[in-house]
Amino acid sequence: MSDHIDRQNLRVTGKHRVVAEPSVGIAGGDDVVVVVTQAYGPRGDNLVGVSDVTFDGYPAVTIRVRGAGLEGDVHLSPIHGDSRKAGLELPAGTVCELICPVSGQPLDKLGDVEDGTGAQYYALYLTPALSQGSMVMVSNVWGHYHSRIIDDFELISAWAANHPE
Repeated sequence: MSDHIDRQNLRVTGKHRVVAEPSVGIAGGDDVVVVVTQAYGPRGDNLVGVSDVTFDGYPAVTIRVRGAGLEGDVHLSPIHGDSRKAGLELPAGTVCELICPVSGQPLDKLGDVEDGTGAQYYALYLTPALSQGSMVMVSNVWGHYHSRIIDDFELISAWAANHPE
């Protein structure tokens, strides 16, 4: 079986005491933490480390958010499943426009989140190739903590849960 993980753009670490559920579980009682080390906007601008904000020592993923008449940068934890963020605050349920803070371009829209909330997914690409086969899918509704990491067209969370090593 070949290894389809883009290891240059994904960092998996051991136990992490700070990350709250949900984290990707691995059989045997050990937790796996998935950290986004690179994320690119629609023109290929790197959104990791744009600011000096960090989460547990990892540089934040920064996006610009517009909603409820406000606009500002939001620094997201790069740790998958970690809902921490810094910067602009909005009321829960606010539908937001997600923008690249470097180019000012809207993030690429991917489609509806299939949970009946009306939220939509937008792309943060994991490589400068800007492929939908390697991306983080983020929701455009404030407080709707649904995200997915896709690598080589595979959902990483599902892969990690089914391949203990």
